[in-house]
Amino acid sequence: MSDRILDTISTPEDLKPLDGAQLRVLAKEIRDQLIDTVSQTGGHLAPNLGVVELTLGILRALDTPRDRVIWDVGHQGYVFKLLTGRRDRFSTLRQYGGLCGFPKRSESRYDVFDTGHASNSISVALGLAQARDARGTDEQIVAVIGDGSLTGGMAFEALNHAGHLGTKMIVVLNDNEMSISENVGALASYLARVRLDKRYIQLREAVEGSIAKVPGIGAGLVAAGEAAKESFKQLVVPGMVFEELGWKYVGPINGHDVQKVQDAITWARNAEGPVIIHMVTHKGQGYAPAEVSPDEFHGIAPFEVSTGKVNGAKGGPPSFTEVFGEAIVAEAALDERICAITAAMPSGTGLGRFRDAYPDRFFDVGIAEQHAVGFAAGLAVGGRRPVVAIYSTFIQRAYDQIIMDVCLQNLPVVFALDRAGLVGEDGPTHHGVFDMSFLRAVPNLTLCTPADEAELVDMLHTGLQTDGPFAIRYPRGKGVGVALPREPSVLEAGRAQVRRTGTDVALLAWGRMVGVAERAAASLMEAGVSASVVNMRWVKPVDMETVAWAAQRHDLVVTIEENTSIGGAGSAVLEALADMGLTPDVMHLGVPDCFVTHGAMNRLLEEVRLTPSGVSEAVLGRLQRVSESEGERHGQTQSRRRAR
Repeated sequence: MSDRILDTISTPEDLKPLDGAQLRVLAKEIRDQLIDTVSQTGGHLAPNLGVVELTLGILRALDTPRDRVIWDVGHQGYVFKLLTGRRDRFSTLRQYGGLCGFPKRSESRYDVFDTGHASNSISVALGLAQARDARGTDEQIVAVIGDGSLTGGMAFEALNHAGHLGTKMIVVLNDNEMSISENVGALASYLARVRLDKRYIQLREAVEGSIAKVPGIGAGLVAAGEAAKESFKQLVVPGMVFEELGWKYVGPINGHDVQKVQDAITWARNAEGPVIIHMVTHKGQGYAPAEVSPDEFHGIAPFEVSTGKVNGAKGGPPSFTEVFGEAIVAEAALDERICAITAAMPSGTGLGRFRDAYPDRFFDVGIAEQHAVGFAAGLAVGGRRPVVAIYSTFIQRAYDQIIMDVCLQNLPVVFALDRAGLVGEDGPTHHGVFDMSFLRAVPNLTLCTPADEAELVDMLHTGLQTDGPFAIRYPRGKGVGVALPREPSVLEAGRAQVRRTGTDVALLAWGRMVGVAERAAASLMEAGVSASVVNMRWVKPVDMETVAWAAQRHDLVVTIEENTSIGGAGSAVLEALADMGLTPDVMHLGVPDCFVTHGAMNRLLEEVRLTPSGVSEAVLGRLQRVSESEGERHGQTQSRRRAR
């Protein structure tokens, strides 16, 4: 029988009888469980280590699930899962069929909202609070948002609206000085001043309680009116940024003290209107490797607990991300106009070397993808050559800016879209399976996808030589191991590459699916089917000549893409065939019209049938059906002739 306090916690109510000593033991047990599990499954370790006491304090102060907690982004929600009835399944975290790495409404009644992208928690909480007020109920609504997420414009829009409405709700600002990489911007600097100057806590109590009594100053301030009083407070009292927006501000508070967290939430429950509680925490708290390198342990693969080193050999080809990072540095050495922009992810997008080599040409805008694209547009108008490196799933947030600020004006901005396609254990909020569809619809934009890391180098070079918007989408993970070009080439837009010539089937593939198509073709050959393989390269413009060749020379045309099957590259081929008046037999393979779950990449690719065996089986099945259909038609024709 276990002696762990953690094993006695089935619901948040079980936390409330615990005393201070028991809570400290429980916090250690939670951290041990986090480290043990994530070392095996991979995941977001440092953010969760930093919110152990904060989560305990919140749950002790609230009546969940009646009271509602919304976790911004949600990668810090593992502790919440452990304490809300999912402890026994925690070992399945991020595994296929197991617990999701983010809050999931279908997983638990305690999970209020499916999250995975930053900066929306305050908006959602405000909506819930307004719905509550319309019903006439009194449950508490709490949003937990990090200081990194607070750099997103949507968070400020929600703060402004909630302050205007005066809606009763609570925002817990988890200030750990980090998003994924170190926070940047004026807000981060402001919070740092508030956090680091201990005088603020004392001044807040003293100034707000006795400002009118200050000899020689106070009386004059009172006489001068409230405006002067507020101006003076802005000089010395923290939180005035929020209070000017209509929020009551509490803090800064030690987020690693359960009782202080609980007391602050309890006070806020009884306050009128919106309250923001500023909690200061340490990302990676309690595990030395994560404390030293919180960015590396933000999201980490399975690792050795004793050393913090990621499991597995470090050999093999470089990742697409690494190749992009090297290539843009090489390009920048030859063209001083080139600059790089990221949204709080310099290491994740491979821009660390660029930042170090060209700090004056590197811009981390924080979690603000819309601003990143608008900013790039301004740079381009000013004669720069900006490269915007953002994950495919996050560039969705800046779609309007792509259309209106960049493409409408045909500006030379290069979009480097990392993590395109399925990404594995992070699941549906992070799969980049819509970019081909929503970008292909935008005029003036060229869109390409490399089959290997050498093509990525050439495509970046091509994009930087193109006088207009240019997007490159490439997958997560290692390349295929081809040699990189010593001198990159400018590729002809809309020109595909035939890699294998056959007679029966044409496999038209994009990006990572080119390798899948080549292996499928080898398997089909063993079954007596001769297949051509085409690396289509370009989603827009599509290679009309090669599409016509495929339609006219083969019995079956198969399109293969790691994108939703609706409106993507396969749809472009069908449109091209229609425009040319060609009507071959076509089979379209892509991600089904659904949100793909989380799990190991190989398992997910099997599920959506984008593996060599999946493709070859689909082709053989289609050919068999065509053959049977033709035989049936032939039989019907013979019967009609005999009847005559």
